[in-house]
Amino acid sequence: MAQKHRKKQQKRSSKSEGGTSRRSTRSFPDFFYRVPLHVGFILLLSLLLYGNTLRHDYTQDDALVIYDNMYTTQGLAGVPGILKYDTFKGFFKVEGKDKLVSGGRYRPLTLVWFALQWELFKRPKKDERGQIVRDLDGNTVYEGNTFIYHFGNVFFYGLTGIVLFLLLLRLFRSGSEDRAFFIAFVATLLFMVHPIHTEAVANIKGLDEIMTLLGSLATVYLALRSYQDEKASLLIAAAGIFFLSLFSKENAITFVAIIPLVFYFFTPAKPATIARYGLPFLGVAIAFLFVRAGVLGWDFGAPSRELMNNPFLKLEGGQWVFLSFGEKMAIVFFTLGKYLQLLFFPRTLTHDYYPRQIDLMGWGDWEVLLSLVVYLALGLYALRGLLKKDPLSFGILYYLLTLSIVSNIVFPVGTNMSERFLFMPSVGFCLVVALLAYRFWQGEKVGQSGPYATLVLGSVVIAAGLLALKTVDRNRAWKDNFTLFTNDVQYSPNSAKLRNSAGAVLSIRSQSEKDASKKKAMLEEALVHLNEAVRIHPTYENAFLQLGNTYNYLQQYPQAIEYYDRVLQLDPNDVNGTNNKGIALRDAKRFAEAIAHFQQLYALGSPKKEVDLKLAYTYEEAGKHYSGLGQQDRAIGYFQQAMPLSSDRDKLTYFIGVAHSLKKDFPQAIASLEKALSMTEKEENKVNIYRALASVHREAGNPAKAAEYTRRLGGQ
Repeated sequence: MAQKHRKKQQKRSSKSEGGTSRRSTRSFPDFFYRVPLHVGFILLLSLLLYGNTLRHDYTQDDALVIYDNMYTTQGLAGVPGILKYDTFKGFFKVEGKDKLVSGGRYRPLTLVWFALQWELFKRPKKDERGQIVRDLDGNTVYEGNTFIYHFGNVFFYGLTGIVLFLLLLRLFRSGSEDRAFFIAFVATLLFMVHPIHTEAVANIKGLDEIMTLLGSLATVYLALRSYQDEKASLLIAAAGIFFLSLFSKENAITFVAIIPLVFYFFTPAKPATIARYGLPFLGVAIAFLFVRAGVLGWDFGAPSRELMNNPFLKLEGGQWVFLSFGEKMAIVFFTLGKYLQLLFFPRTLTHDYYPRQIDLMGWGDWEVLLSLVVYLALGLYALRGLLKKDPLSFGILYYLLTLSIVSNIVFPVGTNMSERFLFMPSVGFCLVVALLAYRFWQGEKVGQSGPYATLVLGSVVIAAGLLALKTVDRNRAWKDNFTLFTNDVQYSPNSAKLRNSAGAVLSIRSQSEKDASKKKAMLEEALVHLNEAVRIHPTYENAFLQLGNTYNYLQQYPQAIEYYDRVLQLDPNDVNGTNNKGIALRDAKRFAEAIAHFQQLYALGSPKKEVDLKLAYTYEEAGKHYSGLGQQDRAIGYFQQAMPLSSDRDKLTYFIGVAHSLKKDFPQAIASLEKALSMTEKEENKVNIYRALASVHREAGNPAKAAEYTRRLGGQ
């Protein structure tokens, strides 16, 4: 019995990190080998790097998943809707628009987390005067706590770094302590400080990237421990965590391949054992796909013919047509090369690579050919290292496999590229750099620093410092949409989407600018961006909408209406185009046309109360306009049409009374004004009515009544 126990202990010792033989000498101070200190350092580093984001506002796609998502903003009550529908259904709210990109999106885990945070930390929304905002039904409007959301991202990012460190420590502890801690520390440090991650961490919505990688790395760690410690419970836990990571973002599915590779490269397990430990995760992935299909269906749909959702289109004869396979692959390999460039030299970063920031490319472009050569070389090196179980090969394979799913090679992802797509693959890059650094540091003998030790350590420190400074600086751009869009447009000048976004935020921000010259300058700058957007993308519906809005702010109503018409030519049922054209027509005093457009909103599904108020205001404005022109009967007609739709019936009754007084119909004027007086509770309204009644009675030859209302006016 004792002999059997000893054999079992020996078996575990040969497989586990705990069984590693400790060298009598260490190359670093003793504290460097204390895991709790590393854990604390990683958490602190995450806070230091991203602490300046905690007071930031929502940005970019946060509207999709948080503050403009009807399920998230219901708190826990919205969880069933989150689980039942496409991730973006709560934002678009209109059937079909949630699947603008082929296949749809199903990532409920982070939305459930956002809904929980909304439930626990929501607060009443206040206007510029500090007053609580209420909806049309008088209910308090709530908003999420952005500090809590940003803190969550920073915390989970730190936790991801910790799991990465522990995993790497376990993978490499079969050798010397120096090797294990050096590789784990350097790789984790580079991962934490790399500015390519700012999009995932500084943008609240990026939590889906963080949670997916966190869950996937934890899955590998627990699966490895299950094998090394012979604990089936850990394998069950790993499968459960993997299932959750898939619900955060679908690219976790690449770990179905990563897990067997980990076992192959870093354990003595035989193929049958690797299969036994890998198959449960394949089963989990299949189960997830069936759950996903139950929500979204198996039909991935045809590729989109809208440039903003499919960059692999070109305009021919006024029609968008698909690129050939060769044309598409040329662009794909250019972006793959761009990814490597950003990993090595993240000097200029932008959140937007939409068309045509990445232009149409061909195989005659040297950047495309160079990228192809580099990736072929990486692939060949990785394959050659398979038999030797070279950890460098593992790092390269990890990078290639995790990048493949977002590369547009496997299936379309809706954009050319994005820096957040490198969040998961960057682990492979950081590991490769750490391995190379260790080889240079180690020299000729294992456990003995080589001639380049000082150079290596100094280079690591300098590189980490520079990357950290870049990260902190890059975070500032993510303060809010205005800062992000106006900053990044200089680095993505050929992106129709970013040109449109920059123009839109400038146009909106101009409305709070008090200085007339500055306001006009902002609107003119907005027009520059928006016109460039439609030059790049001649059928860009939203850009035409924003052009209409900007011209409306400039009070150039014919131009505004022209661009709203362009929107409606592209989509006759566009709610925003219909609504905003109605506003421009109203501002241009073309009231009958404005009313007709607002009435269309009922059929387009706009909330009845909102449409009622738009119509009521338009009728009121029309009445005041025609009253000013001396057309009192016409004015009264408009005021009466507004009456059943408005919540300010006392004000409308007052206007009717004034109109009657202007046409010298004093009995009707007095009756209307007295009725208005009986309806109102606001003292400022009563003052106006007293003044009007005094004037009407004076003109009607009732001096006593006029004096009575004058005295009431004085009392006010």
